[in-house]
Amino acid sequence: MILYLGRRLLGVAGILLAICAITFTIFYLLPNDPAAAACGKTCSPERLADVKAAMGLDKSVWQQFADYLTGIFAGRDYGTGPSAVHCDFPCLGYSYEYSLPVWDLLTDRLPVSISLAIGSAVLWLALGLGAGVTSALRKGGFADRSLMVLSVGAASLPVYFTSIMLIWGVVRTAGLLPYPAYHEFTDDPVDWATNLLLPWIALALLYAAMYARQSRNSMIEAMAEPYIRTARAKGLPLRTVTVKHGLRSAMTPILTIFGMDLGGLLAGAVITESIFGLPGVGRLFYDGLARSDQPVILGVTLLAAFFIVVANLLVDLLYAFVDPRVRY
Repeated sequence: MILYLGRRLLGVAGILLAICAITFTIFYLLPNDPAAAACGKTCSPERLADVKAAMGLDKSVWQQFADYLTGIFAGRDYGTGPSAVHCDFPCLGYSYEYSLPVWDLLTDRLPVSISLAIGSAVLWLALGLGAGVTSALRKGGFADRSLMVLSVGAASLPVYFTSIMLIWGVVRTAGLLPYPAYHEFTDDPVDWATNLLLPWIALALLYAAMYARQSRNSMIEAMAEPYIRTARAKGLPLRTVTVKHGLRSAMTPILTIFGMDLGGLLAGAVITESIFGLPGVGRLFYDGLARSDQPVILGVTLLAAFFIVVANLLVDLLYAFVDPRVRY
């Protein structure tokens, strides 16, 4: 297991390095000039040259990439002389728009995205697995058909439409909940959950529909296995057969897609955070795109890649606990 984990960690480092190189090259090839955008429309050529030197854009792309990698592990300075700005480790760049290190911006926004991702993940797992297992146990019945029709309908609704309808119906019309805003969990857990409930529901409805269909198919296959018939013949309770033997075997494909979905959401749900006005990483990414803030875009891209590859690594390790056959 230690050797396997070591190989996978080396693979994670290689993937992140490749993603960093590809993203950095793409930004370098873009026609827009971030130094000109930061300098302004009335910028003189001399001032533009100074801004490029301060941003490190007067160097070759290879030197810029080497400086960027060095900054991640050891920090770096932007500019020279008294006006130089130091970016501490781990330096993911310096935002042109916010005049702050990208890492500081990410750590400030990350609690919002983590709260949004974890809360919605709990909801969609509970709804999706519950609907999928119920449909599998009542295959072909009224409950099965009804739940699958609802799942198809929920999966067909875009998250921006669901979000707008929830705001209009729950907040503006009924007044049951306040307009979503982020509050620290440590300050008031109830207020934290109440303000994030609508975004959780908006994301959970979309993901739960997909998980319901996947878990139904996996459960139908698992419940048809010979060991399930053996467990039933031994007189085990239906709950034990379903949860301990059937659902545990059916969880392998669910874990795979769950790692991808949760890893992506931890780096920010761009549409959901933008609609509900939540200051998360996704909203930061959207603002960075709108303002051509390349260091912010690159930093969020690396953060998303990190969460996804780490989530996949954890999922692979969980396989051994969910399905003992993987250990062999």
